Amino acid sequence: MARTRKKPVEKLAPVADEVLDQFGPAAGMSMEDINAATRRLKRALMERMLGGELSHHLGYPPGGDKPDDTPNHRNGATPKTVVTDDGPVAIAVPRDRAGTFAPVLVPKHARRLAGFDDKVLALYARGLPTREIQKFLEEIYAIEVSPDLISEVTDAVVAEVTAWQARPLEPMYPVVFFDALRVKIRDEGVVRSKAVYLALAVLPDGTRDILGIWIEQTEGAKFWLKVFNDLQARGCDDIIIAVTDGLAGMSAALDAAYPRTTLQTCLVHLIRNSLDLAGWQDRKALAAALRAIYTAPSGAAASAALDAFAAGPWGRRFPTIEKRWRQAWERVIPFFAFPPEIRRVIYTTNALESVHARVRKIIKTRGHFPTDEAATKLIWLALRNITADWSKAAHHWRAAMNQFAILYEDRFLTGPA
Repeated sequence: MARTRKKPVEKLAPVADEVLDQFGPAAGMSMEDINAATRRLKRALMERMLGGELSHHLGYPPGGDKPDDTPNHRNGATPKTVVTDDGPVAIAVPRDRAGTFAPVLVPKHARRLAGFDDKVLALYARGLPTREIQKFLEEIYAIEVSPDLISEVTDAVVAEVTAWQARPLEPMYPVVFFDALRVKIRDEGVVRSKAVYLALAVLPDGTRDILGIWIEQTEGAKFWLKVFNDLQARGCDDIIIAVTDGLAGMSAALDAAYPRTTLQTCLVHLIRNSLDLAGWQDRKALAAALRAIYTAPSGAAASAALDAFAAGPWGRRFPTIEKRWRQAWERVIPFFAFPPEIRRVIYTTNALESVHARVRKIIKTRGHFPTDEAATKLIWLALRNITADWSKAAHHWRAAMNQFAILYEDRFLTGPA
């Protein structure tokens, strides 16, 4: 996801007293008077700028000498109401006789300015449905707009989403977390629960990025191969470690697309799934018993700890827990080959789960989405806000980076051969 830095607070130059005096005595002005004065000033500035654009187009100022080689001239003005971030403003757009003047500030056929679109997108990105945005604009800004206009504004980001989904990627990512959240989307007249998959990557410098959004009703090797082919087509040649929560078909697709990638299961998910089998009163003690497995110094020690757990009181009481760990053991065991610095980074997909939690908070106001595109549009806007402050390196990354540079020198520094 493209990261944007927070803008510093703009230091505004003072306004001359003689300008302020034109709006009347300050003591007698209400907030409505101030808003009205702001719209008057905005209208005057817009009309002056439009007049300047026309002067530049014609080649001479109002009342000035007309060049002999310029047959075109001013031809009055056309009234027009534009929606701004302060409400509707009625302006007079100057015309030229030849009809060749194309204003930049307020383009032909434009009925709203950029500030208004930004407000609509900000509300939409926070999960407000179209009708709620319409009511909000009417109550707060006294702007009456149709739901179609709001949809037109939000649909304008589709091109940005498409460009983002196809943007070039880094040639190598040390760690990529894959996980999914469920979203209700209408499909062929039926509302279905579809999986929305995200890939959160840690870059070599420790910063994070969302690589893409993929929507699918069911997961499997074919789906994941399509995802990996997409990543390769966009320039990602190597992933050193892929961390997942036992997603179906991931292993086979990864072997085909990225055969050198280590697939690591999320240990926190496995621990949570184990604790779900016990009552609240037993979870603390059960978690302590499981800790000996995932904190073992080596794979052999972890295997011995799992055997001891299975033979102990907790293993005999909850045999399903041992079964789950055995089933996932092939994807658990790579964890113990890494030094502690890398273990801290790949221990859990919590970084991606945190993103999912914030996305769910935004989309929970929607009963369902009409199309996959509508769901992608809102999720992308939400991700744009979530990742806006992703400028710092991931926790514990400096020590992990040094370990990656030693263990994967040919891949981490120079990329795959």
